[in-house]
Amino acid sequence: MNVVSFYRFLDLENPPLFRDELQALCDEHGLLGTILVASEGFNGTIAGSAQAIRAVLSWLQERSGIEEEVDARWTRADAPPFRRMRVRIKKEIVTLGRPDILPHEVTGKHVPPEQWNALIDDPNVLVIDTRNHYEYEVGTFPGAIDPGNDSFREFPSFAETLAEVSPDRPLAMFCTGGIRCEKASALMLELGFSEVYQLQGGILNYLESVPAKENRWDGECFVFDTRVAVDRDLSEGGYVQCHACRRPLSAEDLTSPDYREGVSCPRCVDENDADRRARLEERRKQVQLAAERGELHIGAKI
Repeated sequence: MNVVSFYRFLDLENPPLFRDELQALCDEHGLLGTILVASEGFNGTIAGSAQAIRAVLSWLQERSGIEEEVDARWTRADAPPFRRMRVRIKKEIVTLGRPDILPHEVTGKHVPPEQWNALIDDPNVLVIDTRNHYEYEVGTFPGAIDPGNDSFREFPSFAETLAEVSPDRPLAMFCTGGIRCEKASALMLELGFSEVYQLQGGILNYLESVPAKENRWDGECFVFDTRVAVDRDLSEGGYVQCHACRRPLSAEDLTSPDYREGVSCPRCVDENDADRRARLEERRKQVQLAAERGELHIGAKI
């Protein structure tokens, strides 16, 4: 199955109407996934046939009134990586907590994957992984700085501290598909950094474009769907997701006595009280019963 990630920052009029039209189009083509829509643009990952996906990308280009094609990252999945198709309206298409930051007006310089290695080899350049800490643990570029964030909303605090201690250093920033870097690099420019670079198309574009012998990526790349992570060949990786806390788990994590499928893992075992653990245990039982009946259990949020 084809899986495609895409985004575009632009001034979008009437997001509710845009959302309704896009939801209908995706449903018509039998697609699965999630697309976020806001006045600042759209951001999504969808899965389905190549023909159906191209129909949506063409519609997005025409409906948004942009001349060039919507830039998209194509990967594959052995099984459907989503359970439904949702087009949702948000304040931001990637949540920095700063809707006033507009990357389509100002953002960092895009660096093609083929030029990325030379940039990060410069010892004066600070290489910054703008993703969350649990994504960093799955894989990153050697020497990259981990801001230690649990969510992208925490990035501004890290950025402000960095601006105080290293205001004159060039920055090379990267994320999964490029969208977080668009906003993060725009924030860095606002904070006074003068040389701000971002990996064009993100890690996924780098893995697709750079030959294996030149590839500097270390580990796998976390993705926000049921594949959990992809390897350097963009094939489904070796991680699974804890259904209690949503964090990625390695093969070693699964051998921990703290791991109980659907209930806890080494990272969240001490985070849940008895009441939540009981609800998670009940959900685990319902999922198991549904599987025995050959049904898919989606269930409510815990």
